[in-house]
Amino acid sequence: MAHLSNCIAMMDEGIERMLEAIPQLPVEQARLCRLMLMVGGRMDEALDEKLKSQQLIDSEFLTLLILYSSPDGSSTPGELCEFTSQGSTNMTRIGNALVKRGLISRGASAEDRRRVVIRITAAGRRFVLKMLPPMFPRVEAMFAGFSATERSQLSRLLRKLAKNLDQLDAENAS
Repeated sequence: MAHLSNCIAMMDEGIERMLEAIPQLPVEQARLCRLMLMVGGRMDEALDEKLKSQQLIDSEFLTLLILYSSPDGSSTPGELCEFTSQGSTNMTRIGNALVKRGLISRGASAEDRRRVVIRITAAGRRFVLKMLPPMFPRVEAMFAGFSATERSQLSRLLRKLAKNLDQLDAENAS
């Protein structure tokens, strides 16, 4: 696995070469986009390593986390698709895999039998409690050297970026 610092240096050199060919290149924005993709990718790789040992993929674990953190431990397939950024076909596959392992259950809603409800099982709750705590030290180490103020600023800025992306999506949908 390449060191991120080497990848970032190569990216900086590449952006400078691109700037020579395309003078109107928004350099700072391009650099920030690429940095976030590289850092996010590395964070995903670290999570994937932890999950691989449990024969789980990140979208399955994210689904479990969403169900675990919901007030009643349940959601609908449509809500899960939205929160996990998965399509309905993939969410069906995720659901099937988690049902097969006994981590979630699927059934009709008590209020509307046409509506499917997905619920985390007791085994699913135990699984989440087993998997999460060993991840905490790495997550904390990722932000070593960040002050509380810097972490807060980063959160605020990423939320601002998310709002801009939502606005762009809304404009493109119009």
